[in-house]
Amino acid sequence: MKSVFALTVMLVSATGLCAEPMTGKDARKALIGGKASEAELAADSGLSDEDKTVLVAVATQQPYYGAIAISPGDGLLSEATVAAANFHDTAAAERAALADCNAKKTAAEDCVIAALIRPKGHEQRDLQLSLDATAAFDADYAGKGGALAVSVVTGAWGLGQGAEAAIAACAAKAGATDCAVVIAD
Repeated sequence: MKSVFALTVMLVSATGLCAEPMTGKDARKALIGGKASEAELAADSGLSDEDKTVLVAVATQQPYYGAIAISPGDGLLSEATVAAANFHDTAAAERAALADCNAKKTAAEDCVIAALIRPKGHEQRDLQLSLDATAAFDADYAGKGGALAVSVVTGAWGLGQGAEAAIAACAAKAGATDCAVVIAD
């Protein structure tokens, strides 16, 4: 499993946040539309077929991008099972889910990622935004301009008229300290 998710981290690192912000027009072409999520189960999660069915049902109801971590020693239906969703890529969601799961587990072994949550029909793109940030772009940015900033660590985002305003709006959400402008006109 680690090799599959390590590849995800490498892909996100290679294409994740743009060095220079995209224009709104380019962002419109790059972003995935739609609200439906799909789940990719980890092949070696150790879950039964019944547990996998439950996991897929739960995962597809979460906003993309996300991850579900489980404590194999505690089982799927434990407090340690954690879904981290609505991030801008699965790598950040994985880190958040694993940290929360490991903090809650009672078993000795570390938590593992059991599922990744992506937009239906996902393909790696130059710009990926959470479901909420994509919706805000569609509703409040397109045609109006300004800037959109995101936090990779927390999944926060913010819109504003100019880079400073967008970064401030992003930072105000969840205490994000890594906000960067990804779309600007």
